[in-house]
Amino acid sequence: MKYLKKISVAFYLVWITATIYSCKENKGYNDPVSKDPAKPGVITDVKVDNYNGGTYITYKLPKSQNLLYVLAQYEIRKGVTRETKSSYFSDTVNVEGFARAQEYKVTLYSVTRANIYSDPVVVTVNPKTPVYQLVSRQLSLNADFGGVNVNTLNPLRKDIGVIITAFDKSTNRMEVQDQHYVNADTINYSLRGYDAVLRKFGVYVTDGFGNISDTLSKNLTPLPEVFLDKGKFSAFTLPSDTELGFTDYGFSVQKLWDGKIDGFDGWHTMPGHTAPFVTTFSIGGLYKLSRFVIWERPDDGSNIYSFSHFNPKVFTLWGSSAPNPKDQVLPLTSAVGTVLGDWVNLGNFRYPNPPSGLPPNNHNAADNAFVRAGVGFNFALTNPDVRYIRVAVGQTWSNGDAAHIMELSFYGQPK
Repeated sequence: MKYLKKISVAFYLVWITATIYSCKENKGYNDPVSKDPAKPGVITDVKVDNYNGGTYITYKLPKSQNLLYVLAQYEIRKGVTRETKSSYFSDTVNVEGFARAQEYKVTLYSVTRANIYSDPVVVTVNPKTPVYQLVSRQLSLNADFGGVNVNTLNPLRKDIGVIITAFDKSTNRMEVQDQHYVNADTINYSLRGYDAVLRKFGVYVTDGFGNISDTLSKNLTPLPEVFLDKGKFSAFTLPSDTELGFTDYGFSVQKLWDGKIDGFDGWHTMPGHTAPFVTTFSIGGLYKLSRFVIWERPDDGSNIYSFSHFNPKVFTLWGSSAPNPKDQVLPLTSAVGTVLGDWVNLGNFRYPNPPSGLPPNNHNAADNAFVRAGVGFNFALTNPDVRYIRVAVGQTWSNGDAAHIMELSFYGQPK
């Protein structure tokens, strides 16, 4: 044991000594990993493959034993330069971020481990139209309920930013109102919170390299929007509505508009049925609907409901303007605008995944807070006016045999 203790003490002293000497002051730079002064050869057999906003440059590496990487230096727009490196394990360097579809010069160097540069090789590239310009060319800006709607396409699904501006009387100039960053193929969203008075709005597109498109500007008057009075809502049960469940606990259709989301304050169907799970109610008048907010059942103590259980994952809202709409068996899926009897498909919706990025069945407290806050969805401006709503849940998070929703709120314009 004494022998082992001596070894342990000796090992500890060696470890402390090594630690002290390894923690030398960092002067803010690294010495070259080699002191070989030999100049590397240049890359050869250069080829270019242009794409939207960039170019792949392929080449043959020089036979330099000390080679570390290939460096590309280039200007993406006037006064803005970039550098891209590619290690000696690769024969391709990607140069990207170009502001326009035109010729650019790219200077390529072979660089050694001793930081010795080769002679330059200048290559001409001609990238295709950058994505931010493709997206901006299809921009539309229109008046929407309480604000404006932006619509465009991003078929290549690249990261872009859509920036909305509006005239500000206090500064007497256009000011940024919203920055929407997305890589979806279709961009359709609304910015709200404005009075129904004429105002100048603008929208432009940017990318991760600081490129900015021209601004599309319009003088628009936001449409007036009201919060629908839930005191006027009422159940309108139809024969094909899904059987209610757990009514002895207090679940009912009327609980969808009681302003509560905890416990049993919601709508719940009886287990044992197949999708779609349907309920019907009146919104108390004829409205042009603009949007709605849904509250799914949140976690309750040790019970896990958020992004789970019978909460809707995929659902459709149907509407009718008829004074006394007739029953209609609803399909599991249909296109927006589909008309079946007195009913029209107002929109197909998909509840978002947990914002944290965690798996739905392993969400965190912030994800549950997201559920408790309610999630909003927009209706298309082309939808007809309606008096009645049918909710049809096509899929729950658990793919179960029942569905539940705690609360619904609607916004729109009375007709």
